[in-house]
Amino acid sequence: MTEPSRTHAAAHADAPPAGLREAWIALTGLSAVFLVEMLDNSILNVALPTIGRDLHASTTALQWATGAYAVVFGGLMLAFGALADRVGRRRIMLIGLVLLGLASLGTAFVATAGQLIAVRAAMGVAAAMTTPGSLALAFRLFDDDTLRVRATTVISTVGLVGLAIGPTVGGFVLAVAPWQVLLLVNVPIAALAFLGIRRGIRADRPEELHRDPIDWPGALLGTVAITAALVAPTIGIEPDATGWLPWATVALAVAAAAGFVARERRARHPLLDLRLIARPLVASGLAFKSAAGLATAGLSFLVTLQLQLDWGWTPAQAALGMLPQVIVLLAGGALIRPLMARVGLERAAWLSAAAVVCGLAVYSVLGRFGYAWVAVALMLVAAGMRVVGVVAGTNVMRGLPASRTTIGAAMVDTASEVATAVGIAISGSILAALFSGSLTETGWSAAQTAQFRTGVTVAGLALTALAGALVAWGVARARRGARERAAAQPAG
Repeated sequence: MTEPSRTHAAAHADAPPAGLREAWIALTGLSAVFLVEMLDNSILNVALPTIGRDLHASTTALQWATGAYAVVFGGLMLAFGALADRVGRRRIMLIGLVLLGLASLGTAFVATAGQLIAVRAAMGVAAAMTTPGSLALAFRLFDDDTLRVRATTVISTVGLVGLAIGPTVGGFVLAVAPWQVLLLVNVPIAALAFLGIRRGIRADRPEELHRDPIDWPGALLGTVAITAALVAPTIGIEPDATGWLPWATVALAVAAAAGFVARERRARHPLLDLRLIARPLVASGLAFKSAAGLATAGLSFLVTLQLQLDWGWTPAQAALGMLPQVIVLLAGGALIRPLMARVGLERAAWLSAAAVVCGLAVYSVLGRFGYAWVAVALMLVAAGMRVVGVVAGTNVMRGLPASRTTIGAAMVDTASEVATAVGIAISGSILAALFSGSLTETGWSAAQTAQFRTGVTVAGLALTALAGALVAWGVARARRGARERAAAQPAG
């Protein structure tokens, strides 16, 4: 091939796809990445009682079997997002997918609750490496904004399907196979994602990366603050915990958070510019996303335990019990465009977040009186989550300068994952504190049944109050931003 021919071929290879069909390999890979993120916790929740019996796990261990993933994921996402901006988003994502496949494969050899928690933590590291770059890579595929939106919609829809069908599929799988299969399914998905991204997305060019040094002290302080804050309530209810250890963990969380804020304010190249979070659209979007993540995680955790442990449903029956949520999540996409057209993007964000909080409140107060109330709660939460997942993230992006949208995506995902971990931590800690004995033991006494139901109500109401406070604060920030924008408009 002559030199001009090589030049022409290279230019053609680097040309953006003219449509989604031309980019199907890359979109398949990116969709698989998002599918793993959404499928992971949702498919595992339905197996918690089975895992508890098989591994003789305590309530706290069950809590961390799901929570460890979210804690590590949320704690490391900003750091890996900053690293990817410097060494290459595609490179970090491919390394993360290899780690994800190996960690998931390790599930086959798990024999104790501690080993399962370690595997989940490793999967959280892998997720932190893959998730922040997924939006940036999808955006880079196309030059046309319409195609970018359509591509992002395809990717998010695939992930949402995974979130919706995860509990149902997991319940039926448990009827015929061991629980380890639910995590081993990540291996072929990770392999598909690796091949799609490797073949469909070119490597980052040097001029597309920036050379600002990474704020490693800030990354360390942020990770310690998040982890300590989530560990504190767990060790506080352990029977053998010393009196000073929970308070020392809380003090560590507060000190690390204060150190992170001080570091980011004075760092020349901060990991996270705190002035961005203070922007009204960003602050309100993160608040709504956090409220939805908190309520959704808590509801899923509590309903799964209630259906199987309190009401005695099999995993397959519990999976069928989650169908109202699945149906609304899959059909609810039709709500988004009409709602935004009718009330606007910002109002749609807080209305959908409020629907999630209302669903959790319905479950907390009325869920013990029959499945019909559980179904109503699941549908309300699913409808709100379907909308807020799109509009809250969009508002965050709208509130950021164009050069900061990658860190914006990382902030949205971090807020969601941390809220998920907090929801599980609060629910599990309250249940463990109020329930005497092991939740996974069969043949509860009447007193234990009453303790469990009280624990579910208290945990649900605590999460409702916290999520409601986040929504109220988000509404206040959004209205302040609207007033500021109105004041900035020229008269006439």
